[in-house]
Amino acid sequence: LDAMARAAAHHRVRVLVPGDVEWPEGVDRLQTPPYCLFVRGVPDLGALVERSVAVVGSRAATEYGLRVAADLADGLAARGFTVVSGAAYGIDSAAHRAVLASEAATVAVLACGADRAYPTAHRAMLDQITRAGAVVSEVPVGCAPYRSRFLARNRIIATLARATVVVEA
Repeated sequence: LDAMARAAAHHRVRVLVPGDVEWPEGVDRLQTPPYCLFVRGVPDLGALVERSVAVVGSRAATEYGLRVAADLADGLAARGFTVVSGAAYGIDSAAHRAVLASEAATVAVLACGADRAYPTAHRAMLDQITRAGAVVSEVPVGCAPYRSRFLARNRIIATLARATVVVEA
């Protein structure tokens, strides 16, 4: 645990546990809630997702899907909503990038440690997200993105947001 705490501190990742002031309320409603959340970015995750919508969809998105995701995310951001997504290729990154372009807050939930850029091509986008919002994971820093973690990540995305819009699947 000491090594994990040092690694988290080294990467400026904080650890939230149930009962912390910024612990998002919705997470407790999960059938199997995480023991903690690892967060890099804006200091109050609970406040950040209090008024939020998840915008998710296919990695292999069509041009139409990418445009709809970006328009939807931009419109939500303009109306004061935080957009939550998974930072993946396709719909997720289109939504995050649209929010970042409007200089609003977005939350990326990863299937790996919050210190990692996955996909690696999205490193710059994830760094921008930490300045305007938060990068969140339920697995410790340094953890790799295994296939099973993507399904687990999706439940966190859904519970952090007040609503979920699947743009294209």
